[in-house]
Amino acid sequence: METATPPRRRVPRPRADALRNRERIVSAAREMFVQFGPDVPLDEIARRAGVGNATVYRHFADRGELVHHVLLYVTDRVATQADAAIAAVDADPAAAFEALRGFAHAAVDERIGALCPVVSEALDPDHPELRAARLRLEGAVEELMERVRAAGQLRTDIGVGDLMVALSQLTRPLPGSSGCLIDFDQFVHRHLQLFLDGLMTPARSALPGHPATLEDLRDKAH
Repeated sequence: METATPPRRRVPRPRADALRNRERIVSAAREMFVQFGPDVPLDEIARRAGVGNATVYRHFADRGELVHHVLLYVTDRVATQADAAIAAVDADPAAAFEALRGFAHAAVDERIGALCPVVSEALDPDHPELRAARLRLEGAVEELMERVRAAGQLRTDIGVGDLMVALSQLTRPLPGSSGCLIDFDQFVHRHLQLFLDGLMTPARSALPGHPATLEDLRDKAH
């Protein structure tokens, strides 16, 4: 006699309000990690997100899990911005460099560099989810730069690593600047614009060394 197969249990989908709360928590955590570093109290993050402490712990078991999802959130947003820039180049190759410029300015607003200390202290960079997100971002930026180079608007002695270093360094807090009276953030887009002008062809001078590759960056990180 055949035994009846038990009905498959349906996993309930998260409610829309639960998803909105989760997104608010991740967004608030990103802002506060950028402003105050990795040790900001989770209670303060909950307050910024407009939710209760219990809601934070219902979505994230601990600080490490929250940091993990903040990094995924930021990496996905920057990769999506790069994809949009690629589409813009395809639609109008004559404006290829402007698409790259727009991507770079949008990317620095995510404050990747300011999140680096948080990530280095709290996360395993080789976690499968983080690695997949990083590869997607790097691939999109690399493809964008290739499109701009093919349009004849990007100098040929520049590598994707050069741009990634600039985006990181321009958004990384200066050592000892936490008590400084000068708001360095107001100069980020100005200095980025100067850097981007230096990427345009024709080149004004020969660069020392070689184009920075993604492998160069990974070697330094390890």
